[in-house]
Amino acid sequence: MKRLLFVVILALLSFTAAVAQGGHEYAPLKEETINYKDWTFKNVKGDAPLNLRQWAQGKKLVLVAYFAPWCVNWKMEAPVVARLYDKYKAHGFDVVAVNNYGTADEQAACFGEQGAPYTVVVESDARADRDKTAHYGYRQLTGDTRKWGSPYNIFLVPSKLNQKGDVLTEKAWVVGGELIEQDVEQFIRAQLGLSAETKDAAVEKKP
Repeated sequence: MKRLLFVVILALLSFTAAVAQGGHEYAPLKEETINYKDWTFKNVKGDAPLNLRQWAQGKKLVLVAYFAPWCVNWKMEAPVVARLYDKYKAHGFDVVAVNNYGTADEQAACFGEQGAPYTVVVESDARADRDKTAHYGYRQLTGDTRKWGSPYNIFLVPSKLNQKGDVLTEKAWVVGGELIEQDVEQFIRAQLGLSAETKDAAVEKKP
């Protein structure tokens, strides 16, 4: 009886913690050995396929955000990614979101009529491909034990990427879950050379 009561209490505490976070799956930003490879994926805007190495050239910091368009946690992270992109794109920060395991219709429903403000590409559009994608492999390497791993975020510094070969970088900064906005923003500012006291032009501009 006592054991059952303990299990019930533990379950209630876990439920309470989940509710307190709104069902979020936040994860810390960590540098990981990942041997991240270059890729070329379909651009959802119908343009030519996008090659990551070429696209990243000239940028200071890039976020590769893997997502499933039907994922609740991605839908909670997407506004965070959009805010960070909008705030720092003028400083050399850019985002490419990689659709996995969701159809074109699911992706369209995810971003709405306006579409995503940043670039979106497709690695896989079928849930049956979950264990076959590079996204899945990177998650296994970095200890992400979630079933679908959405969202999964990788930050790259283009100036440090290998200019030749399949592997872009041996190490990268990874978030195996939702971004913790305050921590990630501090990281972005540091990578872009912006001090904590620096105000963005949008903030300084008076109405």
